[in-house]
Amino acid sequence: MSSSETVISFHTKPDQSIGTIRLSDKDNVVVALRDLAAKESVDGVELIDDVARGHKLAVADIAAGDAVIKYAQTIGFATRKVSKGEHIHTHNIEFRGTEHNYEYSTDAVQPTLLPESEQAQFMGYKRADGQVGTRNFIAILSSVNCSATAVQHIANTFDHNLLGDYPNIDGVVAFSHSTGCGLADSGDGFDNLQRVLWGFAQHANVAGVLMVGLGCEVNQISSLAEKYRLERGTLFRTMNIQSVGGHQKTVAAGVARIKEMLPLANDVKREACPASALKLALQCGGSDGWSGITANPALGYAADLLVRNGGTAVLAETPEVYGAEHLLTRRAVDEATGKKLIDRILWWEQYVERNGGSMDNNPSPGNKLGGLTTILEKSLGAVAKGGTTRLNGVYRYAEKIDNNGFVFMDTPGYDPASITGEVAGGCNLVAFTTGRGSTYGCKPAPSIKIATNTTMYDRMTDDMDINAGRIVSHGASIPEVGEEIFNLLLSVASGEKSLSEQHGLGDHEFVPWQVGATM
Repeated sequence: MSSSETVISFHTKPDQSIGTIRLSDKDNVVVALRDLAAKESVDGVELIDDVARGHKLAVADIAAGDAVIKYAQTIGFATRKVSKGEHIHTHNIEFRGTEHNYEYSTDAVQPTLLPESEQAQFMGYKRADGQVGTRNFIAILSSVNCSATAVQHIANTFDHNLLGDYPNIDGVVAFSHSTGCGLADSGDGFDNLQRVLWGFAQHANVAGVLMVGLGCEVNQISSLAEKYRLERGTLFRTMNIQSVGGHQKTVAAGVARIKEMLPLANDVKREACPASALKLALQCGGSDGWSGITANPALGYAADLLVRNGGTAVLAETPEVYGAEHLLTRRAVDEATGKKLIDRILWWEQYVERNGGSMDNNPSPGNKLGGLTTILEKSLGAVAKGGTTRLNGVYRYAEKIDNNGFVFMDTPGYDPASITGEVAGGCNLVAFTTGRGSTYGCKPAPSIKIATNTTMYDRMTDDMDINAGRIVSHGASIPEVGEEIFNLLLSVASGEKSLSEQHGLGDHEFVPWQVGATM
């Protein structure tokens, strides 16, 4: 399966009257387009079992131990003989660790950039350091959980009435978390936290920052500021509860400092900016059997459009590319970049083994109800979000993204932790595909929600910005929906509120990835 095939070109077109769809002529399974009943004859196959929509059925006899093929790739192995017409799922497929002879840069498609005069634009906030914001927040960051309530109380002071005189400010938001002390002062966990805090403090969507600590924690504000050369001034202030004199005094002092920031933050206004300034976090959550058929390839098409316009698309969730990483190494700009990805895959295998787990703990129960069976199947659908262009970089969690084009960031599959890392790395927009239905919101980066199936979209229209399920239910094309996603991204980047923003979501989804012992 080449990278060009990761944006689905159906072997058989979706047709509800037929009842199933075959994604490749190499596949020995098809996907049910509607609920199918045992003994029903569908596209020349008589069903042995009932098969729910989005689930798979065998279109050939599969011997015990043989590979089950979907997307022209192995998604698992039959635990017993499976007969033509049987439902294929967790009861008769098992996961096995995959071994690949990795190829590097064999399928690295150089994107054709549009001439500057033809590139898309949006209305953004230009920052002094050259970054461009899609939103204009003031952020209050806790260095440690011990100051979490203080930062929340400071932020709660600034309701919409108090900000009425500052129309260019999107809000004052607190970012609190559950760590910052009781951890080693070096290593993956400490580095993750410090990169996240630095990334949010320097984010393009943030005009001013107040950082609040307790004073005695492992994650000292002074060391963070020194390490990342954060210069204190009116728009970057710090304080410790112990030094200020307690909780109430800290809240009062924090409110006073934010009030000093408001006029300066409000001075910035939206202006025309090139789409090359956009960094898009690609995410899927609550995935189902349609994710890799509709929403993910449509988002991949939009990602390719963004890359052609000079922008950046960031794929993440390392456990959810497991088993499909060989498709990404083929797209790597060079061997060193491809090997950086494999190094992260190997780290995850060791990490999971140390903790007595399995890479196949993913998919979740909800994923399985929606038709996904193994992590291999889920990953093959997930990588479609990354489109088809070459892989220009691989980043550690929350590391600053300094390459344009398509890149990868090592994150967990847990959506809030994953997106926290992508935003810390510089993403100023989020595109989130979902099949079971997620209501995720993200501050300071707006998040749009893309439904994989029309049934869920109709049920959750208040939360879904785009219905990619139309690809199956109404015959829409992947390019058509991909264009719709890209155009909405430009509109949201220009200030149109996503549905999650309209509902006020995004205050509690700040989740730095914790790695290591809590002591």
